[in-house]
Amino acid sequence: MDSVFVDIKELRVGLFVELDLGWMAHPFPTGSFKITSARQIETIRGLGILKVRVDPQRSDPIADPEVNGQDSQPESGGSAASAREVARRLAQQKLSEQAQKLSSQQRSLIVCERRFGEAARQYRRTMELIHSQPKEAAQQCSSMVNGFVDEMLSEGESAIRLLTETAGDKAAMHPVNVTIVSLLLGKAMGFSQDDLVDLGLAAFLHDIGKLELPDRVRWLEENFSAAEFRLHQEHVTHGVHIAQTMGLSRNVQITIAQHHELVDGSGFPAHVRGESMGGPARVLALVNRYDSLCNPNRPGAALTPHEALSMIFAQQKNRFDGLALSAFIRMMGVYPPGSVVQLVDERYAMVVSVNSARPLKPRIIVHEPGVPMHEALILDLERERTVGIRRSVKPVALPVSAMEYLAPRQRISYFFESVEGASQEPALA
Repeated sequence: MDSVFVDIKELRVGLFVELDLGWMAHPFPTGSFKITSARQIETIRGLGILKVRVDPQRSDPIADPEVNGQDSQPESGGSAASAREVARRLAQQKLSEQAQKLSSQQRSLIVCERRFGEAARQYRRTMELIHSQPKEAAQQCSSMVNGFVDEMLSEGESAIRLLTETAGDKAAMHPVNVTIVSLLLGKAMGFSQDDLVDLGLAAFLHDIGKLELPDRVRWLEENFSAAEFRLHQEHVTHGVHIAQTMGLSRNVQITIAQHHELVDGSGFPAHVRGESMGGPARVLALVNRYDSLCNPNRPGAALTPHEALSMIFAQQKNRFDGLALSAFIRMMGVYPPGSVVQLVDERYAMVVSVNSARPLKPRIIVHEPGVPMHEALILDLERERTVGIRRSVKPVALPVSAMEYLAPRQRISYFFESVEGASQEPALA
């Protein structure tokens, strides 16, 4: 419920009214406005209506006359009792709306984390089936990716969502993260449905070749010897071979083969240059790098999402396709989900959701000492015109109270939902 009906006698200065009348049936410039004078009230009463719709969210709080020791009639007419009743109903309405939003936040988070968990379990099932039933593994992966693509294309704009720390283990979390973000980026770049499916499959299975490697070289480390680095690179060739046994398309195989290539030729294993890289591979290489910076093998080396995006743009942009990088920055926003920020009013907050089509005004959860953490509502900066982000902040620089309240993620995991769902049922961080 966005509004309540108030008896015409209970109107007061400060109420935001919505007149359910045609524009020629009243003398006001618009049918929705905040009452600022007794004359406006008298004009409304002369329209011949008995009740007026009032928006509690945009109305000024109404003081209780008894509390203020006011026994006289309100300036705008009506009794003190009726004024108290209006105040009570508006307060009750706001409490009800807050409870509904909190419930929606919790439901939305549960749904997204359940679906992320299902995708992570699918990855583990794929690893179990890959040698004994490769065609069955391919069918299961294709079904999942097709479902993601159909949903993204049918629901219009999508919001990129930050999940909690326990959304999945690293081995499965990385491919799911890369799949979701790659599909959103491919959609933003106008990929066809078939190309999105191929991109999603390649992203989900890009590291499957690591099954054939010794544990010690599965995850790239800076201190690898030349021999260890060459052994690590072999996971690409193994991945392409596995994709062949699964019967995946040539496009999927090429994208897996090129997921570590870079447009300047400095990638591996074939040192393919940009003009020879496929479009899906250019997307996958970029998203894979971003997630590896946010979720490295050693958590202590992790960058915040804002830092990772800034590093890629400032120091590595020549390694990635310019169109893909520009689209990625537009999609993720200056402060991607998971970024810790300080607002212009000095408060601290964490970005928890970004509309991938309109990223400049993300949704944030704000450190409010007077509000219990489990009751914190997400603030949509697209609607809150007076609230803005001043700068990004390293989590270690947060005051202890803000650190405990916001609980910045050491491991960043994402999912997606339609913008309609994001605005009406935002996730609880």
